[in-house]
Amino acid sequence: MIKTKRVTDIFQMPVYTDEGLYFGDVEEVILSGNKVYSWRIRATKHSQLGKVLTGAKGASVPHTLVKAMGDIMIVASSALPDADMDTEEDF
Repeated sequence: MIKTKRVTDIFQMPVYTDEGLYFGDVEEVILSGNKVYSWRIRATKHSQLGKVLTGAKGASVPHTLVKAMGDIMIVASSALPDADMDTEEDF
């Protein structure tokens, strides 16, 4: 039996990586047609996302990286941006 969940019940849900790190909170769902395309995760004060993204408010995680959803959402640790990402833009 497939368990379903309302999208509105998922807002403010805590998100963790599959390695057990607190990632942030669900802020928004991005739909493509009638399917979930990605999730907008808000970087909170004590989250790994907040530590990596010092100036950004959050990140978008593709739905394909979501591993489980229940009381919390678990995403693949590859969803976490690299802390040493090059921020230079080439023109």
